[in-house]
This record gives sequence, structure tokens and C-alpha cells, in this order.
Amino acid sequence: MLDFCSGHPDALFRTCLSGHLTGSAAVVDPSRGAALIMHHVKLDRWLQPGGHADGDGDLSAVALREASEETGLAGLTVHQPAIDLDVHEIPARPGEPAHLHLDVRFLVTAPPGSEPVGNHESHALEWWKPGTPIAQPDESTQRLLRRALAVISGA
Repeated sequence: MLDFCSGHPDALFRTCLSGHLTGSAAVVDPSRGAALIMHHVKLDRWLQPGGHADGDGDLSAVALREASEETGLAGLTVHQPAIDLDVHEIPARPGEPAHLHLDVRFLVTAPPGSEPVGNHESHALEWWKPGTPIAQPDESTQRLLRRALAVISGA
């Protein structure tokens, strides 16, 4: 990631067509021992909330903003430092070439018993625990969510 950013001074902007920085959130409700995942409309996959930096160098603020917007949850708290880094390819779509997301991922806690509302970016939102047969996120997302759940449980 550091090499990419040093070679791409515009890495905070989605106009950097080869790839760009994103911030995402492992939203966890400690009272449930579960993490929130969303069925993403454009990618048709179960993922954590997150999105483009759009010039904002504070990726924890990006993660918090995106989590709030995509889940409808109020009272979220972002924790430092980031708990995971991931580089993944986003497939080409009309008007947008395939590109990389260099994702900086943060633990975000939700108030106990929070119920997500969602928005136009997701088909559904689910509270997820490892081994849950519904809503299977990919391995990268599972790694992030397991790490977040371990942090809140003190493991």
C-alpha cells in the first residue's frame, strides 16, 4: 500500500483509475457478539460497509461516515488503529475499468441492540457470527469480522 501511494499522489481520489484508497468498517454490536454485513447491490456480495476516500486523508472518518450512511445506525464509534488492510480488485463496469481498492479497515462499535436500516447500496443487512449459515461473506471479509469480534471479546 505504501509503495502504491508513493507512486500515486492521487490515491485518495477515485479518479486514480488503477486503484485508490478506501475506508471500511467492521461494525460490531458487542451485546450481540455479532458483526454487521451488507449484501452490496453493485457487487452482489456480502461485505462490510465502506467506501471511497474522495480526497479525505482521514480513513477512519471515511469508514465511520460510510458505516453510518450504509447502515442507518446512529451512535457509532470508530476505534484506532486500523485492524486490517486489504487490497482487492473491483471488476469493470460500464464507464469504469477494473481497478484496485486499497482498503484500510477499522473496528466500529454500535450501541447495544441497534437495528440497521440500510440504503440504496444494499439489498439486505444481517448481523453475522462466524459459522452462521446465512449470508456468507468472502474470506477477506470473514478475516476482518473475526478479527473485530476477537478484539471486542478480548481474545
